[in-house]
Amino acid sequence: MTALGVTAGAHRLWSHRSYKAKLPLRIFLAAANSMAFQNDIYEWSRDHRVHHKYSETDADPHNARRGFFFSHIGWLFVRKHRDVIEKGRKLDFTDLLDDPVVRFQRKYYKSSVVLMCFVLPTVVPWYLWGESLWNAYFLASILRYTISLNVTWLVNSAAHMYGNRPYDKNINPRQNTLVTLGAIGEGFHNYHHTFPFDYSASELGLKFNPTTWFIDFMFWLGLVTDRKQAPKEMIQARKERTGDGSA
Repeated sequence: MTALGVTAGAHRLWSHRSYKAKLPLRIFLAAANSMAFQNDIYEWSRDHRVHHKYSETDADPHNARRGFFFSHIGWLFVRKHRDVIEKGRKLDFTDLLDDPVVRFQRKYYKSSVVLMCFVLPTVVPWYLWGESLWNAYFLASILRYTISLNVTWLVNSAAHMYGNRPYDKNINPRQNTLVTLGAIGEGFHNYHHTFPFDYSASELGLKFNPTTWFIDFMFWLGLVTDRKQAPKEMIQARKERTGDGSA
Protein backbone atom coordinates (compact mmCIF):
# COMPACT_ATOMS: atom_id res chain seq x y z
CA MET A 1 0.00 0.00 0.00
CA THR A 2 2.85 2.36 0.86
CA ALA A 3 4.56 1.73 -2.47
CA LEU A 4 1.36 2.13 -4.50
CA GLY A 5 0.86 5.60 -3.03
CA VAL A 6 4.08 6.57 -4.79
CA THR A 7 4.21 4.34 -7.88
CA ALA A 8 0.57 4.28 -8.99
CA GLY A 9 -0.27 7.59 -7.31
CA ALA A 10 2.28 10.40 -7.19
CA HIS A 11 4.30 8.94 -10.05
CA ARG A 12 2.17 7.44 -12.79
CA LEU A 13 -1.11 9.25 -12.07
CA TRP A 14 -0.23 12.74 -10.86
CA SER A 15 3.29 13.30 -12.22
CA HIS A 16 2.78 11.82 -15.68
CA ARG A 17 -0.99 11.76 -16.13
CA SER A 18 -0.55 8.37 -17.78
CA TYR A 19 -4.10 7.33 -16.84
CA LYS A 20 -7.20 8.81 -15.25
CA ALA A 21 -8.54 7.70 -11.86
CA LYS A 22 -11.99 8.23 -10.40
CA LEU A 23 -12.46 9.92 -7.03
CA PRO A 24 -12.52 6.81 -4.76
CA LEU A 25 -9.22 5.58 -6.21
CA ARG A 26 -7.62 9.03 -5.97
CA ILE A 27 -8.61 9.21 -2.30
CA PHE A 28 -7.09 5.77 -1.65
CA LEU A 29 -3.87 6.69 -3.45
CA ALA A 30 -3.62 9.99 -1.56
CA ALA A 31 -3.98 8.14 1.76
CA ALA A 32 -1.36 5.61 0.67
CA ASN A 33 0.89 8.48 -0.39
CA SER A 34 0.66 9.96 3.11
CA MET A 35 1.63 6.54 4.44
CA ALA A 36 4.76 6.73 2.26
CA PHE A 37 5.72 10.14 3.76
CA GLN A 38 7.84 11.29 0.80
CA ASN A 39 6.45 14.85 0.59
CA ASP A 40 2.88 15.59 -0.44
CA ILE A 41 1.57 14.75 -3.91
CA TYR A 42 2.01 18.27 -5.24
CA GLU A 43 5.63 18.60 -4.11
CA TRP A 44 6.57 15.05 -5.16
CA SER A 45 5.05 15.48 -8.61
CA ARG A 46 6.54 18.94 -9.07
CA ASP A 47 10.06 17.69 -8.33
CA HIS A 48 9.55 14.64 -10.53
CA ARG A 49 8.45 16.67 -13.54
CA VAL A 50 11.51 18.88 -13.11
CA HIS A 51 13.64 15.71 -12.90
CA HIS A 52 12.32 14.47 -16.24
CA LYS A 53 12.52 17.84 -17.97
CA TYR A 54 16.11 18.51 -16.90
CA SER A 55 17.40 15.00 -16.17
CA GLU A 56 21.10 14.72 -15.23
CA THR A 57 21.69 18.48 -15.17
CA ASP A 58 22.01 20.88 -12.26
CA ALA A 59 18.28 21.54 -12.62
CA ASP A 60 17.58 17.88 -11.78
CA PRO A 61 16.76 17.70 -8.02
CA HIS A 62 18.63 14.39 -7.67
CA ASN A 63 21.14 14.63 -10.52
CA ALA A 64 22.82 11.20 -10.78
CA ARG A 65 25.92 12.74 -12.36
CA ARG A 66 26.76 14.02 -8.87
CA GLY A 67 27.23 10.45 -7.66
CA PHE A 68 25.35 7.58 -6.08
CA PHE A 69 25.10 9.05 -2.58
CA PHE A 70 23.82 12.41 -3.80
CA SER A 71 21.16 10.93 -6.09
CA HIS A 72 20.10 8.39 -3.46
CA ILE A 73 19.78 10.53 -0.34
CA GLY A 74 22.33 13.36 -0.36
CA TRP A 75 20.06 15.68 -2.34
CA LEU A 76 17.74 15.77 0.67
CA PHE A 77 20.55 16.99 2.96
CA VAL A 78 21.39 20.15 1.03
CA ARG A 79 19.62 23.17 -0.39
CA LYS A 80 18.36 22.72 -3.92
CA HIS A 81 20.67 23.95 -6.66
CA ARG A 82 19.51 27.35 -7.91
CA ASP A 83 18.83 25.84 -11.36
CA VAL A 84 16.27 23.47 -9.83
CA ILE A 85 14.34 26.43 -8.45
CA GLU A 86 14.75 28.77 -11.41
CA LYS A 87 13.94 26.27 -14.15
CA GLY A 88 11.24 24.62 -12.07
CA ARG A 89 9.36 27.92 -12.02
CA LYS A 90 9.06 27.73 -15.80
CA LEU A 91 6.93 24.57 -15.66
CA ASP A 92 3.16 24.55 -15.26
CA PHE A 93 1.80 22.64 -12.26
CA THR A 94 -1.70 24.13 -12.14
CA ASP A 95 -3.27 20.80 -13.12
CA LEU A 96 -2.11 19.32 -9.82
CA LEU A 97 -3.89 21.91 -7.70
CA ASP A 98 -6.99 21.61 -9.87
CA ASP A 99 -7.53 18.22 -8.19
CA PRO A 100 -9.38 18.68 -4.87
CA VAL A 101 -7.78 15.48 -3.53
CA VAL A 102 -4.30 16.95 -4.05
CA ARG A 103 -5.34 20.22 -2.41
CA PHE A 104 -6.88 18.44 0.58
CA GLN A 105 -3.85 16.20 1.13
CA ARG A 106 -1.49 19.16 0.86
CA LYS A 107 -3.54 21.18 3.38
CA TYR A 108 -3.66 18.39 5.96
CA TYR A 109 -0.41 16.66 5.04
CA LYS A 110 1.32 16.67 8.42
CA SER A 111 -1.65 15.26 10.31
CA SER A 112 -2.31 12.68 7.57
CA VAL A 113 1.32 11.51 7.79
CA VAL A 114 1.14 11.08 11.56
CA LEU A 115 -2.03 9.00 11.15
CA MET A 116 -1.16 6.96 8.05
CA CYS A 117 2.60 6.52 8.36
CA PHE A 118 2.97 6.03 12.12
CA VAL A 119 -0.29 5.58 14.06
CA LEU A 120 -2.23 3.24 11.76
CA PRO A 121 0.65 0.80 11.03
CA THR A 122 1.28 0.58 14.78
CA VAL A 123 -2.30 0.23 15.97
CA VAL A 124 -3.55 -2.27 13.35
CA PRO A 125 -1.14 -5.15 14.23
CA TRP A 126 -1.53 -4.45 17.96
CA TYR A 127 -5.34 -4.37 17.88
CA LEU A 128 -6.14 -7.03 15.24
CA TRP A 129 -3.71 -9.83 16.04
CA GLY A 130 -2.15 -8.96 19.38
CA GLU A 131 1.29 -7.78 18.27
CA SER A 132 3.17 -5.87 20.93
CA LEU A 133 3.16 -2.09 20.50
CA TRP A 134 6.97 -2.19 20.52
CA ASN A 135 7.16 -4.61 17.57
CA ALA A 136 4.29 -2.97 15.72
CA TYR A 137 5.89 0.48 15.93
CA PHE A 138 9.44 -0.49 15.06
CA LEU A 139 8.57 -3.04 12.36
CA ALA A 140 5.27 -2.13 10.71
CA SER A 141 5.92 1.59 11.06
CA ILE A 142 9.62 2.48 11.27
CA LEU A 143 11.22 -0.45 9.39
CA ARG A 144 8.51 -0.37 6.70
CA TYR A 145 9.04 3.37 6.26
CA THR A 146 12.82 3.02 6.08
CA ILE A 147 12.65 0.25 3.49
CA SER A 148 10.09 2.08 1.36
CA LEU A 149 12.22 5.24 1.35
CA ASN A 150 15.37 3.44 0.23
CA VAL A 151 13.59 1.41 -2.43
CA THR A 152 12.20 4.61 -3.92
CA TRP A 153 15.60 6.30 -3.75
CA LEU A 154 17.17 3.38 -5.62
CA VAL A 155 15.13 4.43 -8.65
CA ASN A 156 16.96 7.77 -8.55
CA SER A 157 20.40 6.27 -7.90
CA ALA A 158 20.90 2.63 -8.97
CA ALA A 159 18.44 2.78 -11.88
CA HIS A 160 20.35 5.77 -13.27
CA MET A 161 23.73 4.02 -13.05
CA TYR A 162 23.51 0.23 -13.34
CA GLY A 163 21.83 -1.77 -16.10
CA ASN A 164 21.30 -1.86 -19.85
CA ARG A 165 19.77 0.78 -22.13
CA PRO A 166 17.79 -0.99 -24.86
CA TYR A 167 15.64 2.03 -25.74
CA ASP A 168 18.00 4.99 -25.56
CA LYS A 169 21.73 4.60 -25.00
CA ASN A 170 22.18 8.37 -24.94
CA ILE A 171 20.51 8.87 -21.56
CA ASN A 172 21.60 7.67 -18.12
CA PRO A 173 18.48 5.79 -16.88
CA ARG A 174 18.83 2.00 -17.08
CA GLN A 175 16.79 -1.19 -16.90
CA ASN A 176 17.54 -2.56 -13.42
CA THR A 177 15.99 -5.86 -12.35
CA LEU A 178 16.68 -5.49 -8.62
CA VAL A 179 15.07 -2.05 -8.54
CA THR A 180 12.10 -3.46 -10.43
CA LEU A 181 11.62 -6.12 -7.75
CA GLY A 182 11.95 -3.68 -4.87
CA ALA A 183 9.97 -0.80 -6.35
CA ILE A 184 7.12 -3.00 -7.66
CA GLY A 185 7.75 -2.30 -11.33
CA GLU A 186 9.61 1.01 -11.41
CA GLY A 187 13.00 -0.36 -12.47
CA PHE A 188 12.35 -0.38 -16.22
CA HIS A 189 13.86 3.07 -16.11
CA ASN A 190 15.40 3.40 -19.56
CA TYR A 191 11.98 2.62 -20.99
CA HIS A 192 10.26 5.04 -18.62
CA HIS A 193 12.49 8.00 -19.48
CA THR A 194 12.09 7.21 -23.19
CA PHE A 195 8.29 6.86 -22.99
CA PRO A 196 7.28 8.71 -19.79
CA PHE A 197 3.61 8.88 -20.81
CA ASP A 198 3.16 5.08 -20.75
CA TYR A 199 1.04 4.03 -17.75
CA SER A 200 2.87 0.69 -17.48
CA ALA A 201 6.33 2.30 -17.33
CA SER A 202 7.59 -0.78 -19.20
CA GLU A 203 7.24 -2.72 -22.42
CA LEU A 204 6.93 -6.03 -20.64
CA GLY A 205 3.21 -6.17 -19.99
CA LEU A 206 2.33 -8.75 -17.35
CA LYS A 207 5.90 -9.62 -16.43
CA PHE A 208 6.88 -8.41 -12.96
CA ASN A 209 5.19 -5.04 -12.66
CA PRO A 210 2.77 -5.09 -9.69
CA THR A 211 1.94 -1.41 -10.12
CA THR A 212 0.68 -2.11 -13.64
CA TRP A 213 -1.27 -5.10 -12.35
CA PHE A 214 -2.91 -2.84 -9.77
CA ILE A 215 -3.83 -0.18 -12.35
CA ASP A 216 -5.21 -2.86 -14.70
CA PHE A 217 -7.29 -4.32 -11.86
CA MET A 218 -8.65 -0.87 -11.07
CA PHE A 219 -9.49 -0.52 -14.76
CA TRP A 220 -11.41 -3.79 -14.58
CA LEU A 221 -13.32 -2.40 -11.58
CA GLY A 222 -14.17 0.73 -13.53
CA LEU A 223 -12.05 3.09 -11.42
CA VAL A 224 -9.42 3.75 -14.10
CA THR A 225 -9.84 5.08 -17.64
CA ASP A 226 -7.66 6.36 -20.48
CA ARG A 227 -4.54 4.27 -19.91
CA LYS A 228 -1.85 5.65 -22.22
CA GLN A 229 0.59 3.29 -23.92
CA ALA A 230 3.40 3.58 -26.43
CA PRO A 231 2.52 1.71 -29.66
CA LYS A 232 4.65 -1.37 -30.36
CA GLU A 233 5.78 0.10 -33.67
CA MET A 234 7.04 3.23 -31.90
CA ILE A 235 8.90 1.17 -29.30
CA GLN A 236 10.58 -1.04 -31.91
CA ALA A 237 11.58 1.93 -34.06
CA ARG A 238 13.12 3.69 -31.07
CA LYS A 239 15.05 0.57 -30.02
CA GLU A 240 16.50 0.27 -33.51
CA ARG A 241 17.36 3.96 -33.71
CA THR A 242 18.82 4.75 -30.27
CA GLY A 243 18.99 1.49 -28.27
CA ASP A 244 22.19 -0.21 -27.18
CA GLY A 245 21.16 -3.48 -28.85
CA SER A 246 20.71 -5.37 -25.57
CA ALA A 247 17.05 -6.22 -26.20
